[in-house]
Amino acid sequence: MNWNGVMPAMTTAFNPDLSVDHATVARHAQWLIENGCTGIICLGSLGEASTLKFNEKVDVLNTVMAAVAGKAPIVGTISSLSTVEAEELARAAQTAGCSGLMILPPYVYKGDWREMKAHVAAILKATPLPGMLYNNPVAYGTDFLPEQIVELANEHPNLAAVKESSTDVRRVTAIRALLADRLAVCVGVDDAIVEGIAAGAVGWVAGLVNALPRESVDLFNLAAAGRSKEAFELYRWFLPLLRMDTEPKFIQLIKQVQQEAGAGFARVRPPRLEVIGEELAATRAAFEFAQANRPACAVASTPFRAQVQSVV
Repeated sequence: MNWNGVMPAMTTAFNPDLSVDHATVARHAQWLIENGCTGIICLGSLGEASTLKFNEKVDVLNTVMAAVAGKAPIVGTISSLSTVEAEELARAAQTAGCSGLMILPPYVYKGDWREMKAHVAAILKATPLPGMLYNNPVAYGTDFLPEQIVELANEHPNLAAVKESSTDVRRVTAIRALLADRLAVCVGVDDAIVEGIAAGAVGWVAGLVNALPRESVDLFNLAAAGRSKEAFELYRWFLPLLRMDTEPKFIQLIKQVQQEAGAGFARVRPPRLEVIGEELAATRAAFEFAQANRPACAVASTPFRAQVQSVV
């Protein structure tokens, strides 16, 4: 498992009846890899995992595995109300052929460190797959401090990475100061990626990449190569869209941008509803402005349906 580069937290496409649209999921995964992404992360928050049944999650993993056909690693996100179910999903991800796991704290219950450590440890022990701890105190109310991440890393050799989504880029520095290169540190908020790379992050678990993959990959590569002037020009252009990743309705907004880009559909499962009115107008305006003011360094992604491979 390689935790470097741009790894989309892939959205889950739905049919008009809100069943999983496996054909679009497959095409989307292929398209992301064709545009330079280094892996696919399925079933994350952006993938609306909280609205998917267990069997639907497994089916999505199988669809993406078949679509990508070994061209890039697939990561299964493990999230559940129950530790037992989380362990079962980890084993199902291994059976499906996933190369790694992204591990979330349990939904709803915000336990103390002893409880959260036990939950993460159980998932890490469930399979030999390398795991990435997802730290997002803003969304989940559970904050894995750098010192606690060190404790997990020392006790579990297959903890290989951390997705840092605290929105505080100093956390990247703090983790690296304590663990050096023991863990791959990935940025998990789109509008902190250039700063995160400067602090030592090696991966980006990205959101707007679902609509604009080539632009996302180019931004990451420019920043990682130290080409600051070009990276900043692309970043400045991209930021109004990237900031949607940190909004409460980030799923609805990113899926709407996907639809505007011709790379998917805005459909979401309740309790979420598609944006309407002023929110919809603002989202469209931001996308249209970006398209109309694209700098020369912002090379466009290939058309969504241009190079689709068949999926068996």
